Amino acid sequence: MAEFVRLDSSTSRHTMDKSITLPPDEIFRNLENAKRFAIDIGGSLTKLAYYSTVQHKVAKVRSFDKATKEAASDKLYEISVQEEVTARLHFIKFENAYIETCLDFIKDHLVNTETKVIKATGGGAHKFKELIERKLGLKVDKEDEMTCLIKGCNFVLRNIPHEAFVYAKHADSEFRFQTTQPDIFPYLLVNIGSGVSIVKVESEDKFERIGGSSIGGGTFWGLGALLTKTERFDELLQLASKGQHTSVDMLVKDIYGGSYSSLGLTGDLIASSFGKSATADKEFSKEDMAKSLLHMISNDIGQLACLYAKLHNLSRVYFGGFFIRGHPVTMHTITYSINFFTKGEVQALFLRHEGYLGAIGAFLKGAEEDNPNQYSWGENYAGSSGLMSVSPDMNPMQRARSGTFDMLEMDRLERQLVNLPLLQDPSSYIPDTMDLTEDALAREYWLYCFEEALDGVVKRAVASQPDMPEAAERAEKFRQKYRHKLETLRHQPFAYGSLTVRSLLDTREHCLNEFNFPDPYSKIKQNENDLALKYYQKAVKSLEELSWEERQFALVRGVLAGNVFDWGAKAVSDVLESDPEFGFEQAKRQLEERPWLVDSYDQWLERLKGPPHKCALFFVDNSGVDIILGVIPFVRELLSRGTEVVLASNSGPALNDVTNGELQILTERIAAMDPVIQAGLREDRLTLVQSGSSSPCLDLSRLDKVLAMVVRERQTDLVIIEGMGRAIHTNYYAMLSCESLKMAVIKNSWLADRLGGKLFSVVFKYEVPAGKPSQGSAAVTPS
Repeated sequence: MAEFVRLDSSTSRHTMDKSITLPPDEIFRNLENAKRFAIDIGGSLTKLAYYSTVQHKVAKVRSFDKATKEAASDKLYEISVQEEVTARLHFIKFENAYIETCLDFIKDHLVNTETKVIKATGGGAHKFKELIERKLGLKVDKEDEMTCLIKGCNFVLRNIPHEAFVYAKHADSEFRFQTTQPDIFPYLLVNIGSGVSIVKVESEDKFERIGGSSIGGGTFWGLGALLTKTERFDELLQLASKGQHTSVDMLVKDIYGGSYSSLGLTGDLIASSFGKSATADKEFSKEDMAKSLLHMISNDIGQLACLYAKLHNLSRVYFGGFFIRGHPVTMHTITYSINFFTKGEVQALFLRHEGYLGAIGAFLKGAEEDNPNQYSWGENYAGSSGLMSVSPDMNPMQRARSGTFDMLEMDRLERQLVNLPLLQDPSSYIPDTMDLTEDALAREYWLYCFEEALDGVVKRAVASQPDMPEAAERAEKFRQKYRHKLETLRHQPFAYGSLTVRSLLDTREHCLNEFNFPDPYSKIKQNENDLALKYYQKAVKSLEELSWEERQFALVRGVLAGNVFDWGAKAVSDVLESDPEFGFEQAKRQLEERPWLVDSYDQWLERLKGPPHKCALFFVDNSGVDIILGVIPFVRELLSRGTEVVLASNSGPALNDVTNGELQILTERIAAMDPVIQAGLREDRLTLVQSGSSSPCLDLSRLDKVLAMVVRERQTDLVIIEGMGRAIHTNYYAMLSCESLKMAVIKNSWLADRLGGKLFSVVFKYEVPAGKPSQGSAAVTPS
């Protein structure tokens, strides 16, 4: 069902070179640690899946005891790079012409002899059973194709943000990615292989084939071959993409001379597929006949899908199978059909990783004892090739590449990720402020920005590992890989879903980790933390000498000034590198005077005159001055008001952002010199939790499950988000069900100009949900 059950005879004789055109170790990565194989073999494509354990370096921090501390130049903590083993899923897609070569390569490199069975699905599993067993020495265990397909579909919808998309052929961005829904069920899956199967999916294990048709991809291929003498499926689609169906099809206006208004039929609608071929005394081109055939079958499938969706009251309809396979011409005809028959009420949805569903499902069936669904997984951008357009008119180089090998890698995350319970409407939440897939001007600017910053990142990576002579070589490999990713995204901005500043940052972090640079800014963070701690008591003392109203403003300016210390912003890193003496007071002077670019400080001050919040959740940003001299004094004031505070910091490193491990040590040290912080920790009114993220940005739909539990238990009624990555690039428009405060300094001239400000403009955005009464004398609602 996922693909054709017959192998076209021309597949084995077409002109493409049968040798592996990419370095094998770049395709079948980490095979030496592989176990649990699964394979999905269709009529022309094979999808292989395997599980491996990946050893990589992680940066750990450990507090010095007093004796060691004196011998360590007064450092607060030590940094060590340790080896850690994590789980990774690998999925590789290639043409059946390569299957024997690939099996030979796997056999030669497979070290793990514990693997005895390979799970198999797809129509070709029987055909190649003997070959697989002979080559790999593994017993082929065949799994039900539809069950595998559904399991795979559930997995990608649950774990990959921007997995589903709407295809819009004539829009600025042809791929419009959809927000991941908190609850993926129920949905309709229309699987178009040789025929059509329509499946209603109600839960992880409950699904039912509610209908189907014998008129599907096989019909298009078979009739197309008879009409055009074209044997290859892709060539038939290429013909269709160049054809004009109106030369062959009879339209409403051909019968009535125009539209049929009383029935609501426009003149351009198809009244009869191939209708003109019965009466016209002429030859029709192959292109026109292929296009007419494609419309006929797509319209039939579209109408059938609409009827079943309405009958079962389902609004989410996903299309997959060999007939789709990412081809723009098929996605466009299906989309047009669905829009017409439902008058826009139902959208045709497609999946980025549609081709892998069977292999993913077969793998999951074989790994049930490990219960992979109890974990959260994330796409590893460094090892995934991404979605490539196979349109013959769009980038021939990428089309040729997509005909060889495509890869998808999924890393098992340490923390199970869930929605923030305080999102007003999780189903409509979009983390990113700017979609670079659709905004060409912004896309070009940010791609240029990240390319320009590459030399600095490489330099920082090498400097972070002075005792490792091979660091320079690894850093150069990182540079090449990330530059290649940027070039891919320049031509295919939709490769990994919606292109955003967040995804560009995350891709860079993935590539750094790939070449064992887990925390390039570790030494910078360590030095800045040690330095900022020396000024903490003085900063607190000066705040206590102010009147209440003066202190509230000073605390806010402190957070904003601290937020200037961001090594991820070139305007700041240039200053910090050229002027090591640049400090907290200088940063305050950089801030714009009020009124700020976004300024609801007066409303915040009025709110503070009311009763204290029960609990504040604070998403923190940078190490050093930011967290120690900006955030902690602000938190101290909240604690003094009687508000409990939950500090959420990154689980893993990203730029100079403070991690949970670092924050634990910093808070203990501050508590030793500050009775307010000490009491907060002792009385459990100050809690430190991991966010579940290793990104400079913040996705509130993918947070640590423990954090979500703490938020509920503490009855959190205020969320504070700090920093350009978390409060501007992401979450600027996030709507919460409680009060929220977003604070950031704009440290990028282009972005400041786009927002109507200038470099070091301030965003101070206090919001109260619509309909919720303010506890102070004034408040603002989200605009």
